[in-house]
Amino acid sequence: MSMPGHAPPVPAPPTLLEPDLLAADPAGLADVGRLVTELTREAAGALRRRSGPLPAVTPQELARSVDRQLPDGPLPRTGGGRAALHALARACAAGTVDLADPRAAAHLQPPSLTVAAAADVLASVFNASVDTWDSGPYAVELERRVIRALAGLTGFGAGSDGVLTPGGTASNLQALLIARDTVLRDRRDVRGHGLTRLPVRPVVLCSELAHFSVSRACAVLGLGEHAVRPVPADSAYRMTPEALDLALRSLAADELPLAVVATAGTTDFGSVDPLPGIAAVTREHGVRLHVDAAYGGGALFSDRMRPLLAGIEAADTVTLDLHKTAWQPAAASVLLVRDRAGLEATTGLRVAYLNPDDDGEAGYDGLLGHSLQTTRRADVLKVAATFLALGQEGIGSMLEACHDLARHAATAVRSHTRLELVTEPALTTVVFRYLPATTTDPEACDRINGALRRRLLSEGTALIGRTESGGAVRLKLTLLNPQARTTDIDELLAAVVAAGRAVESGTPQPTVPGPAEPADRKETPHE
Repeated sequence: MSMPGHAPPVPAPPTLLEPDLLAADPAGLADVGRLVTELTREAAGALRRRSGPLPAVTPQELARSVDRQLPDGPLPRTGGGRAALHALARACAAGTVDLADPRAAAHLQPPSLTVAAAADVLASVFNASVDTWDSGPYAVELERRVIRALAGLTGFGAGSDGVLTPGGTASNLQALLIARDTVLRDRRDVRGHGLTRLPVRPVVLCSELAHFSVSRACAVLGLGEHAVRPVPADSAYRMTPEALDLALRSLAADELPLAVVATAGTTDFGSVDPLPGIAAVTREHGVRLHVDAAYGGGALFSDRMRPLLAGIEAADTVTLDLHKTAWQPAAASVLLVRDRAGLEATTGLRVAYLNPDDDGEAGYDGLLGHSLQTTRRADVLKVAATFLALGQEGIGSMLEACHDLARHAATAVRSHTRLELVTEPALTTVVFRYLPATTTDPEACDRINGALRRRLLSEGTALIGRTESGGAVRLKLTLLNPQARTTDIDELLAAVVAAGRAVESGTPQPTVPGPAEPADRKETPHE
């Protein structure tokens, strides 16, 4: 009993896990909150000891460190409870990539927003699935409305539809599946009989810089990778309408184009194919148009950058990746279709135990018929949370901030005697090259550029990307941290130059400590 005038003692959080405690149970929800607080506290402590976006270790050193941290492996006979989870959180934060560090600029992999990550916890807690209405009723209704909003933002009309997918690769696969089945529908029931003895050779046309998922999709769909007809890109790394028109006119008599894939934001350069002209060519030839805007689709949120995507409304299908330029935790991609009939005809599926006809007629339909998946997580929760919290303007301003950083980086590269800009940034990607002072031999230059990037990786001080253009190794900044400053970009480029000079001079790699081992801290109830 508490004394008068004194608050009752606060019960200590449990030190052990209750194995049968379910997350969505009221008591489980409370424990989820405690666990998230504890794990993020442990992770924050480990992050404070970091000195860069990556751990300063080689892959071999990190592998040995993980083995030391898990002496009984990841599946011990007896669990370690909360203490084991705390140690895991510390080890993860010490050894993972820190995308919030402004020196992390290698990939189309942004830091996720707090609001999205928090809402993602709810998706895990309730574990809803959107394949059937009764597996996740609220998430089903929410996804329908988010898809409707994104389709409207793209310029699609009332007959449009779409679906959330695990990533751009899955979205592109489904888009080409729809194209395959739609174009071949009058020639063959390919879903029932396959592509054997087909009297035509289906092909897909795309830029030579299109994402590799186009070729992968053609392989999965039974078309074969050789069904892809790459169209040469111009000096700005874009597929031009003239080149596309020539490619279509040059097809053999027995070749049937299933679709043209335009890229709005190439992975290598961030370049955007001229969509209005390409749409005009596809209309003239009567070919379907898919726009892979996995990267560039974020421009739809920005009034300033939206003109880059003029013409996207003419596409039959569009891929958007919200885990790129909407700062969502992976996975959050979207496939939008201008005509929902194509989506329903291709992926529509009715199964007695999931979505029987009479349930559908009564309104109890989920989204099974929209997707190639069955069980599908309620990823829409984090997306809706972000949209509601930030609005279109908030997301658009974040992309604009990153675009400003890219333009600053391009200016800084142009003004540096040891750096060479490859092309002006269209989105947030800056491609450049370190120019050695000691040699102009192309092979030696390639080796130095590759080596300086690995030097930065092993030191953990900076994370930059690389690509190849014209057979030459190029360096790449993919700037997706809207909180980074121009001074961060200047420091990043200075680190590149310093690493290049060190590689040229043969300066030995500095010895750096490995990731901190998770401390064997004594867990106390009030810690």
